[in-house]
Amino acid sequence: MKELAFAQVQLQECHQIWNLQADGDAFASNSGLLQPVIYEGIPAMLKIMIADEERRAAKLMVHYAGNAAVKVLQHQPAALLMERAKGRGSLAEMARCVSDKTGDDQASRIICAVAAKLHQTIVLPTLQLIPLSAWFKSLFFAAEQLGGVFVSCAETARLLLNKPMDEVVLHGDLHHGNVLDAEERGWLAIDPKALYGERGFDFANLFCNPDSGMAIQPGRLSRQLNVVAAAANLDPKRLLQWVLAWAGLSTAWMLEDGKSIAEKLQFISIALSELDRY
Repeated sequence: MKELAFAQVQLQECHQIWNLQADGDAFASNSGLLQPVIYEGIPAMLKIMIADEERRAAKLMVHYAGNAAVKVLQHQPAALLMERAKGRGSLAEMARCVSDKTGDDQASRIICAVAAKLHQTIVLPTLQLIPLSAWFKSLFFAAEQLGGVFVSCAETARLLLNKPMDEVVLHGDLHHGNVLDAEERGWLAIDPKALYGERGFDFANLFCNPDSGMAIQPGRLSRQLNVVAAAANLDPKRLLQWVLAWAGLSTAWMLEDGKSIAEKLQFISIALSELDRY
């Protein structure tokens, strides 16, 4: 409650400092407060951050400078004022188009194109990037405590992390909901995690999206593996290993949050079966 109250105070201060006009009600997220606003006559989004992770990642948003990401218009340590992506397009809706599976393929290719631009980001010491080896700690803990499929996922993660390839600045949470339609500016990313490691990691999460039900549809993982590997110029087997490692990590996080993991375990089983083919 104290953090939310702090965010509300910050919100009002930013309105005064940047001369903002409300363009909708403020709403809470898992890590702060957001509000659509008007800034110097243009639509923008004000984000107040209460989590240290979000404040660290905000530095990367600033550093992106609008390259394949929404542009930061103003910023403070706990606040970002960003351009608002107002396009009606939705990658999630595109992927879910049941009448034509090419929509799913096209959504994946769009995410891959955005990732390629983001991965050109120059590394700076001030970015405070988290190495992937540290990011996977919840998976390693789950493997030690629970065993089962977590062991296979953790072993695969260690294999990849011990011999990384093509290390870059990673967005860390690229999926259909974090790439928005900005109309003439194209598709732009939001909400990075600011990680550093092998670029293949950044493509793993899109296989679990736009929702868990779609992720476990028969043949979907295999088809998308070919699409993404070609679009991102990645080795299909190594990409699949990242998918398995990521699925194990996200499942461990879900357990920590007390969420159901039934469908995610089913996805892991599909990934393991697919990996057996290589």
